[in-house]
Amino acid sequence: MAARGRSLPGMRGLATVPSYVVMQPTTLCNLDCAYCYLPLRAADRRMPLAVAEAVAVSVNRWTTAGRFSVVWHGGEPLAAGREQLAALMAPFGPEVEHHVQTNATLIDDAWCEFFAAHQMRVSVSVDGPRERNGDRVTRAGRPAYDRIVRGVAALRRHGLPFSALAVVNDPVPGRATELYDYCLDLGCEVLGVNIEETEGVNTRDNSHDATTVTGFWAELLAAWRRDPRIHLREVEWSLRYAAAVLDGTADELLPRRLDPIPTVAYDGSVVVLSPELAGFTDPRYGDFTSGNVLTTPLHAILADAERTTWVGEFMAGVEACRSSCPYFGFCGGGHAANRYFELGRFDGTETEHCRNSKIRLLEGVLEHARDHQSPGA
Repeated sequence: MAARGRSLPGMRGLATVPSYVVMQPTTLCNLDCAYCYLPLRAADRRMPLAVAEAVAVSVNRWTTAGRFSVVWHGGEPLAAGREQLAALMAPFGPEVEHHVQTNATLIDDAWCEFFAAHQMRVSVSVDGPRERNGDRVTRAGRPAYDRIVRGVAALRRHGLPFSALAVVNDPVPGRATELYDYCLDLGCEVLGVNIEETEGVNTRDNSHDATTVTGFWAELLAAWRRDPRIHLREVEWSLRYAAAVLDGTADELLPRRLDPIPTVAYDGSVVVLSPELAGFTDPRYGDFTSGNVLTTPLHAILADAERTTWVGEFMAGVEACRSSCPYFGFCGGGHAANRYFELGRFDGTETEHCRNSKIRLLEGVLEHARDHQSPGA
């Protein structure tokens, strides 16, 4: 199923028009989650309006081809306040779709009215039942769970659809079913699941037994199939890939040019490919940025981003994956931040993130299929 042995088409660098832009309205987060990767989350460094205005010049050009997404990601974006966030959103045209990734602890009726007025799509971070949220604590070290569910209750009270994003650091038997059933009760429309990653300031080990992780994903698929009311991000993508392999169209799923996924930090600096690299520096690679929108238009930064030293190294790593990994057609070469924080460089290949969230995911789907094939198939 992983198309072993096929010669998959090579990438031709970065696309010059992204599918979305990530914006950091503030570095501050009111929580201090143990697995968080952000280096500046205790500091309140806010994005000036001039940064948003500069980004909007390029984004509004891109919307001529259709709707375009801007994702507000922190820190905790809501910590910037409604007035500040509204001002930052104002330069973007009506074809821009705004998304926010939030820990939900600040959501109240006023924020729900804000989301509705701006047609903002909301995704909340929650890791399952109360006992699974031990890593999600306030700056004083107190559990944040009650505040999270109060925020979710406000969204439901106002009839606002929302997604959920869960971090799993213990993919043990039973965990997937528990998480899925919890999210059914929570009322989210979409569920994304991240096996905890070693990246940024989070140096905790993310290695797990292969059989256990494969079983986690197989169990999650089984839970979803019993009651598929929620869009299950990772599983649905893996099923699309499996179907494409079977009908011979798998090569069409991977883009010929990588999405640059530009992240615009609070100060206007732009990091491509991995938001998790923003705010970090390295003696070899500098601060990982490809430019600053206060001095260079975003579209011009992206047109020249491949000249950023580490980006070329990453692209070499993608090609190494393409030529050596039977799972390349599914994952497309992995993420830059995972390579850097796990391997210390960008041209390496397999990481623990690959194993946990790509390889074992696909194997879990195949395991479920084998265990549930019809008699005589």
